Amino acid sequence: MKSFTLVCPNCKSEIPLNEVVAHQVQKQFEEDFTRRQAELQRSIAAREKQLAEQQASIEKAQRELNCQVAEKLAAERSKLSAAALEEAKLTLGVELQEMRTLLEDRQAKLHEAQQAELGLRKKQRELESRAEALELEVTRKLDEECGKIRAQAQEAASEAQALKMAEKDKLISEMQKQITNLKQKADQGSQQLQGEVLQLDLEAQLRAAFPHDKIEPVSNGVKGADILQRVRTNAGHECGTIVWEAKRTKAWGNNWTCKLKEDQRAVKAELAVMVSLVLPDDIRNFGLVDGVWVCNCTSMLALATALRQGLIGAACARLAETGMQGKTEDLYHYLCGTEFRQHIEGMVESFVALQQELGKERRAMEKIWAAREKQIGRALRHTALFYGDIQAMAGGNALPELKQLQLESPPEVDEIPSPASN
Repeated sequence: MKSFTLVCPNCKSEIPLNEVVAHQVQKQFEEDFTRRQAELQRSIAAREKQLAEQQASIEKAQRELNCQVAEKLAAERSKLSAAALEEAKLTLGVELQEMRTLLEDRQAKLHEAQQAELGLRKKQRELESRAEALELEVTRKLDEECGKIRAQAQEAASEAQALKMAEKDKLISEMQKQITNLKQKADQGSQQLQGEVLQLDLEAQLRAAFPHDKIEPVSNGVKGADILQRVRTNAGHECGTIVWEAKRTKAWGNNWTCKLKEDQRAVKAELAVMVSLVLPDDIRNFGLVDGVWVCNCTSMLALATALRQGLIGAACARLAETGMQGKTEDLYHYLCGTEFRQHIEGMVESFVALQQELGKERRAMEKIWAAREKQIGRALRHTALFYGDIQAMAGGNALPELKQLQLESPPEVDEIPSPASN
């Protein structure tokens, strides 16, 4: 598929149209994917923060439980010690048995307290185990949730990517249809524009080559030939009319000569000429096809000069032999005959050959001039270098200065004209 470009109105750089559309679609898809990924990362971070807070609360509850157990043990011990001291002060001897009994009771209570402490420590270990199990379970659930979230995110991203790809394919398809339509319209417009350019170039060449003639272009949309050339002598006497038709197509049309002959009869012109980039198979540079002169762009001016001279000669003959109907008919037959065509062909071929020789000589001389200019520049450069080396070795102003190898002195300030004086 042919690549179409747009021209930037500021920097005049060419921008491939297909690459611009693909870049915009890709950029939009990347922005949507980045935004969705950022949202998923924020959701995962919130989940992780919540689990961290739960774990911190569990650890805090465990520390509070340990503190409560230690406080209860200390309180029980202090109570038991205080009771023993009070009983010892009240009864030292008689109450020895009671103290023993109390001691046994205390020992039993101590044993119970130890058993309670063991139970509390066991419960603490169980709580620690449960906390570790809970932490492990929370970690597993967190990993499972993260996996689910990642899977959902990947699935959502895949679906979004599939939708974006479908939208992009649809957009590219629509853009390709629009490009095809625009290409067809551009081809139609370019063919018409190329024909107008060839017509304007033909008109400009005729005006420049024949300043005494009256060149009348036909406006677009008006039925008829493209250009009317009214041949005039230097004195301004009209000698006849030539209708010109410009064709810039890829193939020769057999009905072109019939249409041009109708246009010739409509304006009552003596001659009709068609300038075309594509000639019939049996015509090389120019020739007569069905009473219409056909030529290419190279032979156009030469053919115009020859036909113009023929019309001027015929007009002069008409003026010299006014009233001689037979001579006029003979002249008309002569203009439409083979002899006149052969003379015109000879003149045109001579003009074309001279034009080609002149072009060859111009190109050859330009090549020679360019080579000589380069050689002269090289010689001047080496001369300046050689003179500078000698002057450096001689030192000072031993060698005379050459004006051609010096910079021109800048003009004086008072010699520079002020803007007001202009």
